[in-house]
Amino acid sequence: MLAGWVKSRFIDEGIYVVEPDEEATRTFEGIRGLKIVRTASEIPENIVPSVVILAVKPQTMDKTLPDLKRLIGKETTFLSIAAGKTLGYFEKQLSQYAQIVRAMPNTPAAVMRGITVYVANGNVPKKQAEVCGELLSSVGESVLIDDEGLMDAVTAVSGSGPAYVFLVIEAMAKAGTMSGLPPELAMRLARATVSGSGELARLSEETADQLRINVTSPGGTTAAALNVLMSDDGIQPIFDEAIKAAAKRSKELAG
Repeated sequence: MLAGWVKSRFIDEGIYVVEPDEEATRTFEGIRGLKIVRTASEIPENIVPSVVILAVKPQTMDKTLPDLKRLIGKETTFLSIAAGKTLGYFEKQLSQYAQIVRAMPNTPAAVMRGITVYVANGNVPKKQAEVCGELLSSVGESVLIDDEGLMDAVTAVSGSGPAYVFLVIEAMAKAGTMSGLPPELAMRLARATVSGSGELARLSEETADQLRINVTSPGGTTAAALNVLMSDDGIQPIFDEAIKAAAKRSKELAG
């Protein structure tokens, strides 16, 4: 997301990155206006951040938050992109008065094609919620919701979703190789087909099912493949179970 923000120039100065691992920050070296520190205590006392972005693994959040408590204030909103961690969790760990926004982005944000769903607690002023929305929208689409209960399903569908799409590319390429294509050509065809189809779906006013129908000639090759993929034991029940498992894990991470 940082790569996307810098690329979009939504943020081009005044960025502090707290990262104890020197190797992890090498990719950010040379970015104008970016300051890398190893602990939050290295951020100058006179700095009053508009948004503190919590971009760590859910499993390490407990160790991360204590050093950030000093940044709590009426001008600062904490924006979390950690899967599973609820608004209530952050209010308990930081303060019941802290401004918290819980968001679930996805990795296409790096190329400004992400989508992020976010929800705010009652402490976040409208202006700060709008700032967070603009921040998230600068790397793709953003959707503000009122019901935090939807976030586990959001995480399962769009947060983890890019991995499913990459797996589809892998599976298509492997199947193409098994049908006689050279591996490099099979992968090139699969990548271009998935990325191109995604862009068509994004730009088209037609629904996904209509786009599928448009490319499917009765009795043709596409129909033959879809007869397998859309059978009772085809792709839909597999996705149902996958999304269910991811949503369940998101709930578990809340603990």
